Amino acid sequence: MPSFKSHTVDDTIAFGTTLGALLGPGDVLLLSGDLGAGKTQFAKGVGTALGVEEDIISPTFNILLVHLGTTLTLNHWDLYRLGRAEDLDDIDYFAQVASDAVSLVEWGDRFADTALDADLDLRFRYLGEHERDIEVTPLSARGEVLNARLARALEAEGLRDGECNE
Repeated sequence: MPSFKSHTVDDTIAFGTTLGALLGPGDVLLLSGDLGAGKTQFAKGVGTALGVEEDIISPTFNILLVHLGTTLTLNHWDLYRLGRAEDLDDIDYFAQVASDAVSLVEWGDRFADTALDADLDLRFRYLGEHERDIEVTPLSARGEVLNARLARALEAEGLRDGECNE
């Protein structure tokens, strides 16, 4: 599935919930796109699927927020404030993404090494006030499986051609 079109914040959250229901221990998703493109709204949906009850906000000033869900832990990263790749070692990034938690990495495209452990790359593009395009690219064998399952789940939900709210 090359992309998903979202026409509302609720669509973006629902997309996150659909994909979140497919995630398992150790899955890593890189999220990239401009400020306000929907990365954190997507994370809210993933959190819902994992049973996270607390509000999910952007971890910009914290770099990592850990949310305990009823099914899995969600590590929600924001690499925007990191200045160089060596900072990833300083924050123990690689050990954390190798854990059994699901990791969502906002601004995951800032450093090439983040793709080494990632399963999916999601690129969020701002198309209009509420409209977004979310392009999904598998980065691993696990990512290929997730991508195929996501396409089937969206089709089962009646979201033809990745289009929501036709």
